[in-house]
Amino acid sequence: MHETWSPLSKEYLADPYPIAAKLRDDHPVFYSAELGYVVVTRMEDIDSVFMDSDTYASTNVQDPLFPMAPEAGEILSADDFNPTAVMSNRPEPDHARIRAFTRPGFSVRRLKTLEDYMRTMASARMDDMLASGKSADYVSSVAFPLPAEIVFRFIGFPPEDDLMLKSWCVNRKAFSWGQPTAEEQASIAEGMLDYWRYTRAFVAKRYKNRADDFCSEMLDHHDADPDPSNGTGISYLEVESVIYGLSFAGHDPVTNLLTNTLRCLLPRREQWDAVCQDPDLINNAIEEVLRYESSQIAWRRVTTKPTTLGGIDLPTGTRIFLNFAAANHQPDLFDQPTSFDLNRDNSARHISFGKGIHFCLGANLSRMEARIALELISQKAPSLRLADQEFSTFPNITFRGPEELIVEWA
Repeated sequence: MHETWSPLSKEYLADPYPIAAKLRDDHPVFYSAELGYVVVTRMEDIDSVFMDSDTYASTNVQDPLFPMAPEAGEILSADDFNPTAVMSNRPEPDHARIRAFTRPGFSVRRLKTLEDYMRTMASARMDDMLASGKSADYVSSVAFPLPAEIVFRFIGFPPEDDLMLKSWCVNRKAFSWGQPTAEEQASIAEGMLDYWRYTRAFVAKRYKNRADDFCSEMLDHHDADPDPSNGTGISYLEVESVIYGLSFAGHDPVTNLLTNTLRCLLPRREQWDAVCQDPDLINNAIEEVLRYESSQIAWRRVTTKPTTLGGIDLPTGTRIFLNFAAANHQPDLFDQPTSFDLNRDNSARHISFGKGIHFCLGANLSRMEARIALELISQKAPSLRLADQEFSTFPNITFRGPEELIVEWA
């Protein structure tokens, strides 16, 4: 099976976990001819890759999975489209230099300033959904708009631009992690260019008029130390690029986390009822969702020198596919891994946010959003249940969550 396996196959997209488990048990490290990647499936090997950034670089994580269509390349060759790698795909030592500026923006203080806004917006969207009738799509009602609005306010983007920004983000994940047609690639590239131009104009505006937001903090850091060549500063282009990257990365995976949470809990009525009755269970419930039905089931690396992984010799330039779906259901790490257990004591051992120097910068923000959403919806609608439906997932190798989640309530 491993010789013909593809993470974009219909069967794998529908339910990756049984297939990933068989791959892990039969071929822990193997070459996928379909992808042109070496696939790594066991937690210990994935850990070792994440913890050795000198050997396994992150420079390819945002690259298109397949060659870019000439039509898209022409669009992105515009003279003013020049974002630079800054976080997930920036190697050391520059990654550490830039992260030193971005990390304070995700401090407890900054997240606390957002918490009331999150709660107010989530409550309003849920109230609107529940007032609309007896059933609704949770994705379009809550899970898609809410994380975008939160990360946009975090950055400082004005609310009146939300719809335009969201339109540019649609299908962005197909560009780097899917297999879009040339026409689709070109359309996405147009949105990327528009988004970049918007970002540059916004940062320029903020440069003249600061506010209490993440973008202003980054510009303050730039003013204090604008020269990255000294190993401590951050350039203006790097500030633009951080804002550009964060504005996408900060909401699409969270949409999946919110929907996957309900998809895991609602069919398991005893566990759903337990959460409704005891909100103290919510934090661990979110960790178990991240393990059991993760919103991110794979990531990538590339070797910078010859190495050996899982007994397999790898030359320089080997592209690595890290299969989180396999590792998060590994039976020697998680007892009865194919069961969703609200009280699992090691749920947080999952690898869904990565590990090491590139551990997801927004992990705590994502957890906060998921916690608040689950707190509110379980209080407002304890009778909530899934409608009879078939789920579909946007075809890509990394991000996983239903495109639509129809819920009903009494």
